[in-house]
Amino acid sequence: MKCFGSEYEKFKRMWDKLFSKFNATIIQNNFEYPYYRLLGNKDASDIHGKINFITRLNQKFYDYANSTKNFFINDINYVSSCYGLDKWANQFYWHMYKYAMEVPAIPYLSFNIANIIKSIYGKNKKAFVLDLDNTLWGGIVGDDGVENLAIGPEVPSGQVYSEFQNYLKEHKSLGVILNVNSKNEYENAIAGLNHPAGTLKPDDFIIIKANWNPKNLNIKDIAEELNLGADSFVFVDDNPAERQIVKNYIDGIVTPEIDAPENYIRIIDHNGYFEVTNFSNEDLKKNELYKDNAKRSQMMATFDNYEDYLLSLKMKAEISPFKPIYLERISQLSNKSNQFNLTTKRYSLADIEEVDKDDNYIKLYGKLEDIFGDNGVITVVIGNIKNKDELHIDLWIMSCRVLKRNMEFAMMDELVKKAQEKNIKTIYGYYYPTFKNKMVNNFYDLQGFEEISCDSQGNKIYKLDISKGYTNKNNVIEVHE
Repeated sequence: MKCFGSEYEKFKRMWDKLFSKFNATIIQNNFEYPYYRLLGNKDASDIHGKINFITRLNQKFYDYANSTKNFFINDINYVSSCYGLDKWANQFYWHMYKYAMEVPAIPYLSFNIANIIKSIYGKNKKAFVLDLDNTLWGGIVGDDGVENLAIGPEVPSGQVYSEFQNYLKEHKSLGVILNVNSKNEYENAIAGLNHPAGTLKPDDFIIIKANWNPKNLNIKDIAEELNLGADSFVFVDDNPAERQIVKNYIDGIVTPEIDAPENYIRIIDHNGYFEVTNFSNEDLKKNELYKDNAKRSQMMATFDNYEDYLLSLKMKAEISPFKPIYLERISQLSNKSNQFNLTTKRYSLADIEEVDKDDNYIKLYGKLEDIFGDNGVITVVIGNIKNKDELHIDLWIMSCRVLKRNMEFAMMDELVKKAQEKNIKTIYGYYYPTFKNKMVNNFYDLQGFEEISCDSQGNKIYKLDISKGYTNKNNVIEVHE
């Protein structure tokens, strides 16, 4: 048996060297269990057992991951267990080709790694859109009545729906947004969600669409109300016809092919839609933040003048150069923001850390709070100083949760101030169009920039001469640094 300490130290030295030399993002496999146990069940508990050794070594890997940024575990121990160790550890492929697993298992390993990479760059999903009848409970609430729905341990088929609701509620606690899209009378839907045996209640959902409209139209309305792209959603519906209609009419949405309710969790979970690599406080408060937005919308409807509405919010912003405590959130925001993203650039945490160290950049984050609550870090600007007196904006992003509240003007005012302090004369802005960021195609025009070029693909370059002065545009947000 190998020495436990020396085996771990071999890996640690390798990781530390990669970080120091390349500032890399590392994805490290853990170890799968062996396909045999010399000590039987005691192999897990006895220090001489291989399973015991691998368990302890894996735990050291996890400890390192939990204390180290940009280090992620590819959990092949779990993947191999799901695949089946007897099939995974095919000795023919090892002896012939030195493959650590049989060839048909490689796609499972690749998919698992892809999920980690996808999450690092913010490509995971953000929200569920859920059917009700025969999806969150057994039966049809409008026909069967609330009292006859299958949910909870008292009904033979009800336990599986309770487990599915618990699974969804656990996602909510991690910041995944829950919404309802059901062909039902609204009152019946609410009554079903208030079933005493149900885990999910009406208050667990941000938007509840219970009507007789086509479900694809409801989803478009939900996306618009949340200011999210449709590719942020996972649509869960037991009816294959509804899934197909939604898939045909809404680009980018995923519609898992669920079958029997006892398989709902396995099918959704194994697709890796919500892979997590980093948490932020904003993630954990996501549902509350969206509920606060709904309150703002209700309040806005009571005002005839939009500026009066903005002033009534009593907004306060913190706009400041990057701080270490916010770097993970800044990286996360750069990878999740698609609509308000002028250059579509993506930054890993390692990339953001490099920018933060470089004095040739002006880098600002913005936080915003109002009478309804604190939105956290919601906007980022990174500008690259060139030729001593030019600032080129490499990244400008903002969360869609704070659109149309003049935060972009407050950020521009502060960016110009920082640029003037460094004797910058001209600021250059860039807009690279995508399917999702059309909403900001005239952003620099509104900021007073001059368009100096536009190619056949719609890529635009702007400039703003600040050497002769600049007039602040924000007059509704109180700004602090």
